[in-house]
Amino acid sequence: MEWTTVETGDGAKLSVRVFKPPASGEEPEAAGDVAVVLVHPYTILGGVQGLLRGMAEGVARRGYTAVTFDMRGAGRSTGRASLTGSTEVGDVAAVCRWVAENINPRGILLVGSSAGAPIAGSAVDKVDEVIGYVSIGYPFGLMASVLFGRHHDAILKSQKPKLFIMGTKDGFTSVKQLQNKLKSAAGRVDTHLIEGAGHFQMEGPAFDAQMVDLIVKFINSLPK
Repeated sequence: MEWTTVETGDGAKLSVRVFKPPASGEEPEAAGDVAVVLVHPYTILGGVQGLLRGMAEGVARRGYTAVTFDMRGAGRSTGRASLTGSTEVGDVAAVCRWVAENINPRGILLVGSSAGAPIAGSAVDKVDEVIGYVSIGYPFGLMASVLFGRHHDAILKSQKPKLFIMGTKDGFTSVKQLQNKLKSAAGRVDTHLIEGAGHFQMEGPAFDAQMVDLIVKFINSLPK
């Protein structure tokens, strides 16, 4: 694991961790030319990159470089968090551009957890090197949409492949709400429902291995 700092266009300094695959990954067939950038949950509720460390380490063990970072106002990063995640979209784009320039993968998979999902979704088409998107618990529900509804159009209109992972007991989005939203989505859209899982459970370490499996399976399904 390596630490670095990425500066955004408006001067925020983001704390970034890079998790590199071991010399010999658990999955020798893994195409190590894809980097996975993970976007943490809502900063205002305590979201930091450390919540994604288990997933990042798991992805790296499977042969892919994984990158986590603290969005502005979280952890070791400077700047101030926004209520709606609007300025944080620039943070995601800045980290993706840094990855493209410094790691130089064939493509980048963006993975957003909870509030990180709409924020990452708004950045998908801002960086050409992003080739796919995975959402873990996208908050599509009515109350959550008050804060994050402005992000919906960006990911629903994107032609890039998308995977939405959600627990059937998610308190922010019902299965029906998810399905209704995705009816209008462009391009390839996959869903994976986890029976009985709540929203915050999926952020915990108990689900890390399952999330890694789903992420790797999705990467392997993307066009080479």
